[in-house]
Amino acid sequence: MTAPQPGAPRTLPAAFIDAMNARFGARFTLSEAVRAHHGHDESHFPDALPDAVVFVHSTEETAAVVHCCRAFAVPIIAFGTGSSLEGHILPVRGGISVDFSEMNKVLDIRVADLDVVVQPGVTRKQLNAELHGTGLFFPIDPGADASLGGMAATRASGTNAVRYGTMRENVLGLTAVMADGSVIHTGGRARKSSAGYDLTRLLIGSEGTLGLITELAVRLHPLPEAVSAAVCAFPDVVSAVNTVIQTIQLGIPVARIELVDDLTVKALNRYSKTSLREAPMLFFEFHGTPASVEEQARTVQDVAGEYGGLDFEWAHRPEDRSRLWAARHDVYFASINLRPGCRGLTTDVCVPISRLADCVGATRADIDASGLIAPIVGHVGDGNFHTVILVDPHDEAEIARAEALNRRIVERALDMGGTCTGEHGIGFGKQGFMLREHGAPAIEVMRQIKRALDPDDLLNPGKILPPG
Repeated sequence: MTAPQPGAPRTLPAAFIDAMNARFGARFTLSEAVRAHHGHDESHFPDALPDAVVFVHSTEETAAVVHCCRAFAVPIIAFGTGSSLEGHILPVRGGISVDFSEMNKVLDIRVADLDVVVQPGVTRKQLNAELHGTGLFFPIDPGADASLGGMAATRASGTNAVRYGTMRENVLGLTAVMADGSVIHTGGRARKSSAGYDLTRLLIGSEGTLGLITELAVRLHPLPEAVSAAVCAFPDVVSAVNTVIQTIQLGIPVARIELVDDLTVKALNRYSKTSLREAPMLFFEFHGTPASVEEQARTVQDVAGEYGGLDFEWAHRPEDRSRLWAARHDVYFASINLRPGCRGLTTDVCVPISRLADCVGATRADIDASGLIAPIVGHVGDGNFHTVILVDPHDEAEIARAEALNRRIVERALDMGGTCTGEHGIGFGKQGFMLREHGAPAIEVMRQIKRALDPDDLLNPGKILPPG
């Protein structure tokens, strides 16, 4: 979907600028360089600069920003690390970017209860570093070192989701500033509750359109006693995916199953200096006791052998596993490096596991027919896979071809009972598919919620809901 074009640059009211300067001093800025950083993400969409940027340090400061913006009708866009892929943080109607990166404290690690309270600017790597020595870890791993506030706002998941779930399952509660400047606390420390509407789940995945998340309580998990990782090559992508399907259907509690096609492996070998066989591959990881890990691994190896799996390479040492997963996390930038100067249009469909081989195989055929360069990767253990369609950001005709390819991939996934986005969110990149996926009555309910909570449409306007 083509990005909506921002209007002419706004002129912020002088009284608004004076009020923000008085409250935040140097942490409120009109600097073009700072604005440019906050008007750029990892999507293929054109940059769109906010009118100003403010760096907040607390819930109270965030509420003060909202009150001031509401008084002067200035749109508000939350900013974490800028790693979004669907234009979430681009201020398409102008406004102020609220940067949470300096709200980056781990507030309370509660080892006995297996949870932790963090500010939204804490990144997943930072959190796991601070958990060192506790015997616990935070498993949600979208690849990028994203902030937890951004991960909650987009309902992120990643490589471990097949075993540990997504942000939806791992956020126990949160604090949020609403569009009227009020502060709410949702959820609690109990592991379950039947008390009232689930406001936590309402805000998770809302992409900053319903409230600004300023604190989160998230689940932690025990570090497994034993971990083993492996890679295995296959004669074709469909054989690899069929291995995944049978692994899941057998109930093997594998922690990660990641697919990379032959083009992706070629890109990784160039970018990450690996020497993997340039064929479709699965990356596996197994967690548990030494005996259970060995049993899982042997069973999966047998399954892979039935589908032509080759060159099982085991990585038992932590440094070998780190090398393996570092290469997997390099996929996006390795893919971009296949065509210097390009941008990546990423697809993000998820389908029922029984339809995964059909969907991936048909997608491969579509890519071949399009003439575009588009590696395939995916968290295939839960039916989620991506293509990174490489486009010249200055070639409108090529972008149109890439968007047509994306539409075919999404429409096929929807026909199979899937979704247009398994983890990246909607932003404005996937607004055009919302009506098809949810239907008009459900979209109208979403609009009613938005109008009720943000009647002036100041929180990240122009995102998620299709125009109408």
